[in-house]
Amino acid sequence: MNDVVYFVCAVSVVAAATILTRALPFLIFGNRPLPEAVRYLGEYLPPAIMVILVIYCMRGISFTAYPFGAPEIISCAAVVLLHLWKKNMYVSIIGGTVCYMALCALMV
Repeated sequence: MNDVVYFVCAVSVVAAATILTRALPFLIFGNRPLPEAVRYLGEYLPPAIMVILVIYCMRGISFTAYPFGAPEIISCAAVVLLHLWKKNMYVSIIGGTVCYMALCALMV
């Protein structure tokens, strides 16, 4: 019974936090125009976070051992090319993931 109570409390806290973070901007700003700082963050923060994630994911590449980072580099190039071609984030992400998985399976 103790595990069930813990589980219900954990799920409740996570649900409340999710609802609060999604509703808070609407509660704070309502129909007013967004402040310049919030607009700036909305414009520049997502690309900055994506760059940080790419750097974080690429940090473990070994260029001195087989396969010399080829799956990662080719997959990154595939993501960029797919995004330039289709202009669709989902196609880019799924295509890059499939490319990476296929290259890892073929090169190992």
